[in-house]
Amino acid sequence: MADQLSKAEEYEKKAEKKLNGWGLFGSKYEDAADLFDKAANSFKLAKSWDKAGATYLRLASCHLKLESKHEAAQAYVDAAHCYKKTNINEAVNCLDHAVNLFCDIGRLSMAARYLKEIAELYESQQNIEQAVVYYEKSADFFQNEEVTTSANQCKQKVAQYAAQLEQYQKSIDIYEAIARQSLNNNLLKYGVKGHLLNAGICELCKGDLVAINNALERYQELDPTFSGTREYRFLTDIASAIEEEDVGHFTTIVKEFDSMTPLDSWKTTLLLRVKEKLKAKELEEDDLT
Repeated sequence: MADQLSKAEEYEKKAEKKLNGWGLFGSKYEDAADLFDKAANSFKLAKSWDKAGATYLRLASCHLKLESKHEAAQAYVDAAHCYKKTNINEAVNCLDHAVNLFCDIGRLSMAARYLKEIAELYESQQNIEQAVVYYEKSADFFQNEEVTTSANQCKQKVAQYAAQLEQYQKSIDIYEAIARQSLNNNLLKYGVKGHLLNAGICELCKGDLVAINNALERYQELDPTFSGTREYRFLTDIASAIEEEDVGHFTTIVKEFDSMTPLDSWKTTLLLRVKEKLKAKELEEDDLT
């Protein structure tokens, strides 16, 4: 590693010397870029991530002088991947630069990919609000490029976090739109019942029985096969338990469904919110009697 570090520093010195020396316009930036690239690779091999990141930024600046925006964008991405190990904010900053350059040269699917990566970095930091902003941007870009599967993955992340933030209608709209779109695709139509179940659970969280029953009717119209699924029966049984204000019945329904189709932590969290509301209502009723 020490050997790689000294190699990297040597390449870096040579690169700086090229930049500060004379030379035909362009040639010195090309030579320096080649040396910065070697330096950055050696810093990576030495696991000196901050130095590698900073060197990739110098490489990006050489490519910009040469008006090679694609290469500059790639250097920003390489810098970001080094900074990911030490400094998330700097990694986000580098990816933002890369996205802007990819947009400039019309590489929108690349821009979408790195917007998604920014969202994932914010997600890893538990910065949910910023993660949602970037997942939404990424979904728009993927949608414009007709990369439907990736667009839907990002939209589902937005829906998931919107529900966690109690923005239930936003989640419902997204899940229903994905379900509608998936019906016309042979590969995606098997996921429709899952999207409708998620939308239905968000409806349950809103606690409006009329809206829940209207949603169930809407889902049957959308997909006539839905009424024959375990997911549909689960939602109708839960709606009945809410109408009856029966916490015990609610718990039994959830346990039975979970034993056949295990509930993930997101669904469990939302169903617990529904149960807490139901419990509070039951206690209110008890206080009145």
